[in-house]
Amino acid sequence: MKPYGWIGVAVLLGAEALLYAGNGFVATWFTPIQWTGTILLVDAIVAARTGASWLTTRRREFPFLALLSVLSWLVFEGYNLSLRNWQYVGVPDSPWVRSLGFFWSFATITPALFETAELLGSLPRGRSVPPPDARRTRPGPRGMAAVALGLALLAIPPLLPAEVAPYTFALVWVGLIPLLEPLNWHLGQPSLAREWARGNRTPVWAWLGAGLVCGLLWEAWNYQTLSVGGAGWLYTMPQPIHDLVFGLHYGKMPVAGLLGFPPFAWESFALYTFLRWLLRLDRLPGIGTLRSWPASPPARDA
Repeated sequence: MKPYGWIGVAVLLGAEALLYAGNGFVATWFTPIQWTGTILLVDAIVAARTGASWLTTRRREFPFLALLSVLSWLVFEGYNLSLRNWQYVGVPDSPWVRSLGFFWSFATITPALFETAELLGSLPRGRSVPPPDARRTRPGPRGMAAVALGLALLAIPPLLPAEVAPYTFALVWVGLIPLLEPLNWHLGQPSLAREWARGNRTPVWAWLGAGLVCGLLWEAWNYQTLSVGGAGWLYTMPQPIHDLVFGLHYGKMPVAGLLGFPPFAWESFALYTFLRWLLRLDRLPGIGTLRSWPASPPARDA
């Protein structure tokens, strides 16, 4: 494993120790600290398994991945202003410190999903994957219908009355998939929907699995910080929805809410891919084509 992977291990273990030792900085920024350590560790494992990773062969693009992660999450923060599904507690009073901390936190979201998806995609598979069908190169007429559906899912929630809007955040959590996947497919950009249509199912399962794994980690670390009086987030869903899931929680999130993380991972991939095309990142020196599938394991693991 690359040496920086062991730095990631040290960060993860050290932050856990400092959190319960009462360190104020760690209690405030525990989640981004843990994600920083996780990204280092997972990237090193992926590099060792496949010979390629973000921090070894795509390090020039990684800053853009982190920056566009911030911009992507601000889309959801914007929706939350009207839908009011979560609120932050225990954050610093200083606006500068708070903004820097939020930037750090948001910058780890998309990288964490990419790293986890590539790790899952590099795991040994029990049977060979059939070659993709090269004929499925265009989304077809259903693509425009999907785009219209995505626009509706994203446009309707903030237009609803304040007492109704909080019930519709699930629409936002999936709306970017039908909106952006056909566009990425049509533009010739990486698309999980295209890979599925071509018979290559591994990328889709890897990304859905990455969303669930990352969601479990996000909520676990948030619960840890809140349990010691640190900073974190609380969900403010309407009481009928809370009662519908019988109050069963994983950390601070109702268990049913974990179902939102897999589609969130998919739409995070679609949004990053679209923004990457929009900004023409692949035209910058040293930045190549982004693949829609996780790195394949070496031949001995196939």
